[in-house]
Amino acid sequence: MNLVTLTEPKPSNFDAHHPPSPALIDDCVHCGFCLPACPTYALWGEEMDSPRGRIYMMKKSTQGTAPLDQRFRQHMDNCLGCMACMTACPSGVQYDKLIEDTRAQIERNVPRTPSDRLFRKLLFATFPYAGRLRLIALPMLVYQRTGLQKLVRASGLLRLLPRKLANMEALLPRVPTTLFRHLPRSVQPAAKPRRRVGMLTGCVQQVFFQHVNEATARVLAAEGCEIVIPSAQQCCGALMVHSGLEEDACNLARAMIATFERENVDTIVINAAGCGSTMKEYGYLLRDDPAWSARAASFSSKCLDISEILADLPTQAARHPLAMRVAYHDACHLRHAQAIFEQPRQLLAGIPDLQVVEVQDANICCGSAGVYNLLQPEAATELGDRKVENLLATKAEAVISANPGCLIQLMSGLQRRGLNTMPTFHMVELLDASIRNIPAATLLQR
Repeated sequence: MNLVTLTEPKPSNFDAHHPPSPALIDDCVHCGFCLPACPTYALWGEEMDSPRGRIYMMKKSTQGTAPLDQRFRQHMDNCLGCMACMTACPSGVQYDKLIEDTRAQIERNVPRTPSDRLFRKLLFATFPYAGRLRLIALPMLVYQRTGLQKLVRASGLLRLLPRKLANMEALLPRVPTTLFRHLPRSVQPAAKPRRRVGMLTGCVQQVFFQHVNEATARVLAAEGCEIVIPSAQQCCGALMVHSGLEEDACNLARAMIATFERENVDTIVINAAGCGSTMKEYGYLLRDDPAWSARAASFSSKCLDISEILADLPTQAARHPLAMRVAYHDACHLRHAQAIFEQPRQLLAGIPDLQVVEVQDANICCGSAGVYNLLQPEAATELGDRKVENLLATKAEAVISANPGCLIQLMSGLQRRGLNTMPTFHMVELLDASIRNIPAATLLQR
């Protein structure tokens, strides 16, 4: 009787709703190819803070031999979700699905401290809502433009704040004076349209980087696209997916699908890598919803990064010279989660006189990772400083990326070095400048 009891399998410690798939867990053969690609393993050399270590912990919890406790939560929280391990993995392990399902389990089953819960509620009640962000950004605009920010930073008052709040201030990008400027409902090309596309405006993107959205619309129009920009669009749910807030993410995904379905577009163009990786996975997110699963899969099949659609369209608008030396930083959710690597380089190579240089350790995340740099500021700062060192080694005049979070993280890292004169740009801004024949000197003085 005792022998039978000993050999009976123990029940899983995960709940029954979307536990990490045992089949996907078993795809990992623990070869170790992911180790040098993992940012947290590079920082700490800790096996449980590597992808294969986290998958091992998932397996033990699935088998009922390891609890969902605070230690388990901390190792999963430490993961940036950069998906560099997926690029490195020779076995095709779908780590993105494993970590996202695991994080949803954690949010349902592992309690957080009151301060952690409060801080997370603050973030998720703010960042996904462009209207709220604008209201918060308005006093920040005054704070920056009156010189108060310089005074506060020089006084040392920020050292009195909790680390996470001080880090939020350090990451604050320059608030644009065009804070309440909106894109038009549609943009028409000069000639007969080649494609009819919908355009995502994003949350942080449309508040702090509206100039990137405007450049995106101009480039698409110059390349013969009719652009539809739904004013009713909300957050895509990326921050929620990456943080384990599954129900909230599903609700936002349904709203996004319904919004663009009404527009009858061929393609949905996305210029923020984190948003794109999530929107392309709506089919998986809503896989169990009979009313939405097919609609989600159809929607995701239309989603393309701005670099994908531009690389696919034969060039129509002339490119003028842009004499600059720039360092291209791969956004993790573009290179690893979406496997988009060649297209941005191909587009930049089409700009005359533009010199694009590669960054050492390009596969290692900059530390942004959605809101990771707010939730895990120490690790994010160390990764950001490493990235800045490698950027400076390129002797570039500017830094190029394809994600607002990366741009904010890199700007913050450069500011810590006192280098406020090294600008950062989205890739599409250089294409826009080249098409409009804006000289490099003018662009660099922005």
